[in-house]
Amino acid sequence: MRKLLASVHKEFLLLIRDLGGLATLFVMPSILIIIVTLIQNSTFKAVGEAKMPIVLVDNDKGEVGKIIYSNLNSSKFFDIITKEEGKNIDDSLARKLVSEGKYQIAIVIPDRLSEVMNSRVEENVEKILEQFSGEEKDSIQQKTNKKHEQAQDIKVYFDPAAGQSFRNSVKNNIDKMVAKVESQKIYQVFQEQMGVKIDMDLSQNNIISFKEIIAQQGKDAIIPNAVQHNVPAWSLFGIFFIIIPLALSIVNEKNSGTYIRLRTSPISFSLIMGGKIITYSIICLLQFGLMLLIGRFIFPLIGLIEFNPGNQLVEMFIIALFSGLAAIGLGILIGTVAETQEQTAPFSAILVIILAALGGVWVPTFIMPEFMQKISALTPMNWGLSAFYDVILRNSSFSAILWNLVYLLLFFGFTQIVAIIYHHKKNNI
Repeated sequence: MRKLLASVHKEFLLLIRDLGGLATLFVMPSILIIIVTLIQNSTFKAVGEAKMPIVLVDNDKGEVGKIIYSNLNSSKFFDIITKEEGKNIDDSLARKLVSEGKYQIAIVIPDRLSEVMNSRVEENVEKILEQFSGEEKDSIQQKTNKKHEQAQDIKVYFDPAAGQSFRNSVKNNIDKMVAKVESQKIYQVFQEQMGVKIDMDLSQNNIISFKEIIAQQGKDAIIPNAVQHNVPAWSLFGIFFIIIPLALSIVNEKNSGTYIRLRTSPISFSLIMGGKIITYSIICLLQFGLMLLIGRFIFPLIGLIEFNPGNQLVEMFIIALFSGLAAIGLGILIGTVAETQEQTAPFSAILVIILAALGGVWVPTFIMPEFMQKISALTPMNWGLSAFYDVILRNSSFSAILWNLVYLLLFFGFTQIVAIIYHHKKNNI
């Protein structure tokens, strides 16, 4: 035990003297978690909370135009723009403003759209009622032989940079608004033709409605947001960045002759590595604790949502510990195999970035192609992130994350076995 504690003490001294390594372990993840969360939070607000300016040109001045204006105005997503530099916006100016990228969308409601729609609805209702009343077909034909006035389409101008899903969403919403107006008009005309007055608010009389519910377990589950994703994700990224200083320290010991002196003393390879495992495990927990403190106290000061770990703080530190073991095992393996610092530093950095990309730290796994999702499920960073999601977002019990912890522990054991085999094989030659 005394030798192990001496090994741990040695590793702490090496870390304290390595300012660059400390910056990599603590400063870099702190800056990343703040910057990335600010960027993603702003993006979420741009598409969710903040209002998007939308140009509306109402040439109709009738029911359809009023309904569309009312729906857009009551929405928390849109800010209606009808004037530019004090002048009313017309069709050509709306198209110009959108094509220049000043606004992403413009809606142009054609002249007399409500009038044409009302005429069509009244005509169709009359035809239906006349057929039920048994009126002669010739009489019906005579009444319907009116010249149909061609209604113009509602124009929707989109910025060329707007995505297809956004365009489809806007068009579907406008279709719903127009269909709502038509259904209300049909009810109204039926009442007038049949001489029946029904006192009801059709706008609030939806037969089918939708209720959005986040499928979480338990009452203390946390609603997901940018902060809830980035704190565990970039904490995990920082934890795996210990691969770089850990691997470099092993390579430095080999190249400086320190390891040869250690081998001459009655200390085994496992004991030397044990000191590194304990030291860097403590570093991982301190690092994760720092990320939680930033999320809890720094985020509110810069306009972000406060990170609240809920009742799962113990489980989160357990996940951080097992994720740290997986990172430590990989760092020891790289340091054991690598020969020079020039090999170790770039390879370790690139490997961490690749693992973060595959693990879902940068891009959520559910939007990856199917074959990439299968690859992601085999990466240690994804195991750790999935476990964090289970306890933070889904409020799952400890048993739900057990398999992810087992995978992380097996990965750590595998890397250690490979490192020991490689070490003994190389030193026995």
